[in-house]
Amino acid sequence: MTLVTLNDILPKAKKEGYALGAFNYADLNTARGIVNAAEETNSSVVLQIAESHFPYPPLRIGGKFALDLAKHASVPVVVHLDHDTDIKTCIEALKMGFSSVMLDFSLKNIHENIVGTKKIVEFAHDLGASVEGEVEVMTHDGGDGKPDYSNLIDNYTTVSEAKKFYDQTGIDAMAISYGTVHGIYRDKPILNFNRLNEISHAVPVPLVVHGGSGLSDKEYRNSIKNGISKINYYSVMSFNVTKGLRKHLDSKKLNRYFYTMLTQRLLD
Repeated sequence: MTLVTLNDILPKAKKEGYALGAFNYADLNTARGIVNAAEETNSSVVLQIAESHFPYPPLRIGGKFALDLAKHASVPVVVHLDHDTDIKTCIEALKMGFSSVMLDFSLKNIHENIVGTKKIVEFAHDLGASVEGEVEVMTHDGGDGKPDYSNLIDNYTTVSEAKKFYDQTGIDAMAISYGTVHGIYRDKPILNFNRLNEISHAVPVPLVVHGGSGLSDKEYRNSIKNGISKINYYSVMSFNVTKGLRKHLDSKKLNRYFYTMLTQRLLD
C-alpha cells in the first residue's frame, strides 16, 4: 500500500461501524513501531505528529521520515499533522506531502475557527489532502494544570455548532467534545453518548475522539457505536513505554539522569 488520506479510509470505517487508530509519534523509533504494528495486524493506520512534539523531531525531519515510512508500508498509512495552531505550519506540512492536517482553532471563537479552517480546507483539497477540524475544547484546565472535569458537561459540542462548522468549512473529519480529555485521566470521564449520536446523524463526515487513550474497552465500543471513526491514542502508550524503560534501566543499574531525560522527552 502507500500514503493515503483520511477520505480514503474513514468513510468505510463510518459505514461499517469500526474506528481507525491514530497514534502520535515523537521520534523515528516510535513511528516505525506504529507502522510495524499496523502491518502485523494488516490494519490501516493514522501516523501523526503534534505541534507540541516539534522540539524533538522538527516538522521538516519528523515529516520526512514519516512520509518515507508510509510510502514503503504494506498497509494504508495517513501521515497527519495533529493539533496544529498555525495556518502557516499546516500549509508547510501539506507542501511537504502530508496527506492530512488538523488546524486546531478550538480555543478561538467559532467564527475565527470556521474562517481559519476553511482556508486550510481549500488549500488541502487543491492538493488532494484531507483536513480534520475541532469544535469545542476537549481539555479544560482547572487552573492547576489538570483537567477540570466539573466543567466538561457545559462544554460538549452542540449539534448546531457541529452542523454550522461542517457546512461552512467542508472539513473531512470532525473532532468533537463529548466528555473526553487529553492526557492521563485522573477521574472517570462523563461521556455523553446521546450527544455523540445526535452529532453523528447531523453531519455526514466521520467523527474523531481526542483523549481516547484513557477510555475503557466498553467506552471505546460505545463511542464507535455512536459515531466515532478515528481514535487518537498517545498518553497511555507513552506512559507504558516510560514504565518499561524504567524497569529495564533499573534492572541494568543504568544512569538515572539518562532515564529522567528520556522519559521527560516521551511524556512532554
